[in-house]
Amino acid sequence: MARAHPVPDNWAELPDESLLDLRLSDLPLTLAGTVMEARVAQLKAELTSRGLDFPIHFYLAEEWFTPDGHASMAVPFYLAHPRLEKLEQAQMLAVEGGEHEWCMRILRHEAGHVVDNAYKLRLRKQRRELFGKSSLPYPEFYTPKPYSKSFVLHLDPWYAQSHPDEDFAETFALWLTPGANWEQRYAGWPAIKKLEYMDRLMRSLAGKPALVAAGDEVDPLRRQRKTLRQHYRRKRRHYGVDHPAFYDRDLRRLFSDAAEHADRPTAVQFIQRHRRAVRRMVAEWTGIYQYTIDKVLEDMMARSRELKLRMALPEDQARQEFTVLLTVQVMNYLHSGRHRVAL
Repeated sequence: MARAHPVPDNWAELPDESLLDLRLSDLPLTLAGTVMEARVAQLKAELTSRGLDFPIHFYLAEEWFTPDGHASMAVPFYLAHPRLEKLEQAQMLAVEGGEHEWCMRILRHEAGHVVDNAYKLRLRKQRRELFGKSSLPYPEFYTPKPYSKSFVLHLDPWYAQSHPDEDFAETFALWLTPGANWEQRYAGWPAIKKLEYMDRLMRSLAGKPALVAAGDEVDPLRRQRKTLRQHYRRKRRHYGVDHPAFYDRDLRRLFSDAAEHADRPTAVQFIQRHRRAVRRMVAEWTGIYQYTIDKVLEDMMARSRELKLRMALPEDQARQEFTVLLTVQVMNYLHSGRHRVAL
C-alpha cells in the first residue's frame, strides 16, 4: 500500500494552486460532523417512514454513485468540507449537490439504486417489462426526447431516458419525495404506470430485510492516489465535449459589425457580463452541465471577436434573445445525440 503523504494542518487555507497538488487519498475527510451527515439522516428518515428501514453504508469517493449490486452509496468528497466545495465551484462552475434540495434529490435518486440492489429487483419480470433490462450497456452519450411523457422529470430533466436503471432510480426518487403529489402531476402520462408499480412494489417490501448486506466500498476516496489536479483535469475533459456548431447568422441577429454601432459595447463584453446568470439559467432548463455550456459560450465569444461584433439591441432585449439563442444551441446539442452521461 502506498504511504500517505503528509497534509499540512492548514490545508484548507491553501490557495487553489497548492491545494490541487494534494492527493485525494491524503485529504483528512469524514462524513461525520459535516452538512452531509444531516442530509443522510434526512434520507434515512424518509426511507424509514416508508418501511424501508434497512442498513445503507455511506462513504466518500470521487463522485456520486451506487456500486452495482451493493447496499452502499458513494458521496463526493467535496461535500465533506466547505473549502473543497469552493474548489469544485472554481473548477467545474457548479457544485453538484451543494444546495440542500439539490442534494436531497441526488440522495433519493441514489437510494433508488440502493433499493434496487438491496432487494435484487432487476430480477423481477414486471420491473424489466416496465423499465427495461439492466443488462443493457450504459451509453457514453444518449439522445433525449424532451417531450416524452413516458419518463418522470426529477434530477435532470431527461436523465431517466439514459438507461433502464436510471429510469428506475428517477421514478423511485420521485415516489419517495415528500409532497411530490405524483398521482395528480403525472395523471394521464404513460409514466404513471411506472409510479403506480413503484408504489405497489415498495409497499410490498415495507418491513422486509434486505437481501444484500451493507458495507462494501467500491473505489473509496482513501484508495485514490491521484492529485486533485489530475482529478479535475479528467473531469473537465469528460464534460468539455464537442459542442454544437453555431452559425454566424444567429450571432448577427443579436449583434452587428456595422459602422453605426461602432460606439456600442462589444458582443464579447455583453456575453462576459451576463455569462454566469445565463449559463445557470440554461443549465436549469436543459439539464446540461454548466461546464459544457460555458465551453459553448467561449466559442461564441471567440467567433464574436473574430467577426468584430457589437451590440445592436437594447440591453434587456439582447439578454432575453441571447438566452433563447443559447438555449436553442444547447437543445440542438441534445438532439444531436451528444448528451453525455454523468461520470
